[in-house]
Amino acid sequence: MRIIEYENLYKANKSFFTQYKQSFNKTLNSGWYILGDNVRLFENSFAKYLDAKYCVGVASGLDALEISLKCLDLEPKSEVIVPSNTYIATILAIIKLGLKPVLVEPNPMTYNIDVLKIEQKVTKHTKVIMPVHLYGKSCEMDKIMLVAKKHKLSVIEDCAQSHGAMFNKLKTGTFGDFGAFSFYPTKNLGALGDAGAIVCKTEQMYQKILALRNYGSNKKYFNKYIGYNSRLDEVQAGFLSVKLEHLDQINRHKRQLAAIYQAKLSTDFIKPAVEKAYFDVYHIYAIRHAKRDQLKEYLLKQGIKTEIHYPLPPHKQEAMQGVIKGKYPLSEEIHSTVLSLPISYLHTPADIEHVIAVMNKF
Repeated sequence: MRIIEYENLYKANKSFFTQYKQSFNKTLNSGWYILGDNVRLFENSFAKYLDAKYCVGVASGLDALEISLKCLDLEPKSEVIVPSNTYIATILAIIKLGLKPVLVEPNPMTYNIDVLKIEQKVTKHTKVIMPVHLYGKSCEMDKIMLVAKKHKLSVIEDCAQSHGAMFNKLKTGTFGDFGAFSFYPTKNLGALGDAGAIVCKTEQMYQKILALRNYGSNKKYFNKYIGYNSRLDEVQAGFLSVKLEHLDQINRHKRQLAAIYQAKLSTDFIKPAVEKAYFDVYHIYAIRHAKRDQLKEYLLKQGIKTEIHYPLPPHKQEAMQGVIKGKYPLSEEIHSTVLSLPISYLHTPADIEHVIAVMNKF
């Protein structure tokens, strides 16, 4: 039986191994392992890639979100608007700082926050909108920024899944006050361990993030803020600089595979929306089907592995009981019908054709 893996990080990264080894050996021999040349090089290169003003490497995507919020010095219980179907990390960052997540249902076509519903949730306590560019598709950032400007709200973009994605030819992370990135290994720009970054627009916030990631200190042994130990390490920064050189090719490859799905997959499946203003990078290619669980089992029996992003919405998580209130039926419907299909850098067009042929017989 032909086996199609959902992901295989060894195979997906194998073409970069020679450069990875060169980078690692250079770092090893340098004797400098924390906040050195590799981190500075990656920060500068990633900022240039995004056309962003400043970039600071941190330890994870969750830390990128939390430190961005921390920079705003919000009063306890201040409200942060966030999509109801996001990954739990977005909401954890809000809760950990003593802030209140206010959930807004997504647009059922894009899976991103429904901009038409945001203003309905704005109150005098609302301070931040945190749009999540889910699956590698940008949110409608023009409309979100208009709402933010109207109500004098900060905007923190969760770009954990959208490296290189664009809306109206501008890259995600560059619209709001902050862009928070994760470089978890499965991401289009993935490290070989945990890593993250924050991009911002002002020198003041840049200096504050630099301090917050390093125990709240800009000067050794002098601490201005209650900070974090959240530094992008030299080894991962070196790997990320290698992979950044190939990010556009990775995105092109995934867009090519997605185009095959879009063209040939049966209309029995709800496929991702494709719209002119958006440049999608397909960190995840998510379809929906009423018999999702049966479909997943059927594909597995045919040797095709899939994933579910995500099986349980945030408000249904055990940890969120008593924290998040309200009903979110659209989010529940998406979480109960969504299925992620193979679309890794390791996959070939022939792999996708095979998946489609099997799926179309379901």
